[in-house]
Amino acid sequence: MTELPLFLQEQSEEVIMQRMLDRVPSDIDKSEGSFIWDAQAPVAFVLAEAAGWAQQVLQRGFAGTAYGEYLDLRAAEHGITRRAAVAATGAVRFTGVPGTIVPIGTVVATPADEITAEASIEFETTESVTLGANGLGVASIRASVAGRMGIVPAGVITVMSSPVGGITAVTNPEETRGGADTESDELLLERFYAQVRNQGTSGNKAQYLKWAGEVPGVGGVQVRPLWNGPGTVGIYLLDAEKRAANAGIVAAVQEYIDPTMDGQGEGMAPAGPIVRVMAAEEVPIHLSVRLTLAAGASVDEVRKSIESGIRAYLKTLAFSDPLVRYTRIAAVLLDLPAIVDYADLTVNGRSDANIEILPGQVAVLGTVDVHE
Repeated sequence: MTELPLFLQEQSEEVIMQRMLDRVPSDIDKSEGSFIWDAQAPVAFVLAEAAGWAQQVLQRGFAGTAYGEYLDLRAAEHGITRRAAVAATGAVRFTGVPGTIVPIGTVVATPADEITAEASIEFETTESVTLGANGLGVASIRASVAGRMGIVPAGVITVMSSPVGGITAVTNPEETRGGADTESDELLLERFYAQVRNQGTSGNKAQYLKWAGEVPGVGGVQVRPLWNGPGTVGIYLLDAEKRAANAGIVAAVQEYIDPTMDGQGEGMAPAGPIVRVMAAEEVPIHLSVRLTLAAGASVDEVRKSIESGIRAYLKTLAFSDPLVRYTRIAAVLLDLPAIVDYADLTVNGRSDANIEILPGQVAVLGTVDVHE
């Protein structure tokens, strides 16, 4: 809020008290501790408190200054609801006696860390699996608690919280994906503004963006009219981490917009267009560079810092910029204090050249080869 109205400005207890005392005749004692002063002090306090309440009411009445449940109420006036948290999904590989059956609902987990007080994160299998002749079996999993906390790196799910006879080990070959926290005030406000400022009507492009964005777990949407010829619409999705959306998110959006995919208008889409919802295609960005490091710097630590910086940069490009710029990659390197200089930088095998990202694609971090 840029400026409060005049009637709410200068409404502190001291200012109100002084205004009240100024209206008392000068021949009456109004010094602190006098009858008049003691009688007016509580009134000034309550009036200042009421002015504070009025300011809060004013702020909560506008989307730009509302928060929490008040922003929910403001958004609901335009049919917008806060997106719920989404559980991360992935897969685990069981090792054990051939023929062992791991039932659906088996709980596996990451180990708790007593030193850092990091709690264990539990996952449940969403399908049963029978170990093959090689003693291996893969099952899909879903985090027991929805949210980003369910996104864990590869190789950390190693605990059988639900013991199964014949199983000797469990691990996740790849990181879990798709977890999202309850939509923040900032993101909800962004969707609110997008709807009220760019009205979607009659199945135009803006309306497809709105519909897809309403589904929990969706972190980015790209709409391609005439995707497969006249009467078709293609929708590409990202998750909250700006990676390709998983199958669950894709299915949820398809069900919401056009469940039958035959143009019958059974979902939010109007009758006529055939809508196909797809995960974005990930384009790995591979980096190789020779570095001159500051004294005491570790190659492994520098590699992790580079990976973190590149991931953050690529997230800003997702569905908004079609070029991964070589100069921006170089800037990430030079922004790290541990790097004195670099040479022989290549991005996807190319030096001093941008990487083009086509419609329906998203750039993600690939391998980072760092050497001195």
